[in-house]
Amino acid sequence: MVVLAVTWMAKTGRESEAAALFSKLTEESRKEPGCVMYQLHRHKTEPRRFFIYEQYKDDAALEAHRASPHFMQYAKKELPKVADRIEGNLYEPLN
Repeated sequence: MVVLAVTWMAKTGRESEAAALFSKLTEESRKEPGCVMYQLHRHKTEPRRFFIYEQYKDDAALEAHRASPHFMQYAKKELPKVADRIEGNLYEPLN
C-alpha cells in the first residue's frame, strides 16, 4: 500500500473553479483499478485550502495514476491555472 497526502491552495477568487476540477479528478481517479481510496477535503476555516488523501495498491498503481489522461488533464494542465500545489508526501503503512 502506498499513501499520498497532497495539499493545494486555490488562488484568491478561484476557489469554486478549483473545487470543480478537484471533483472531476476525484471521480476519475476512483475508477482506477489500483486506487484503493481517493478522498478530497476542504479546510473548515480556510476555503482556499484543499487536501487530498490517496491510497494505491502499490507503487505501480501510483505511477499509473500519474500517467493517466485525467491526471495529466486536471492535475498537470488545468489545476495549476487556479491553484498551487503546496505539499505532497508519500507514506507507507507500518503494520
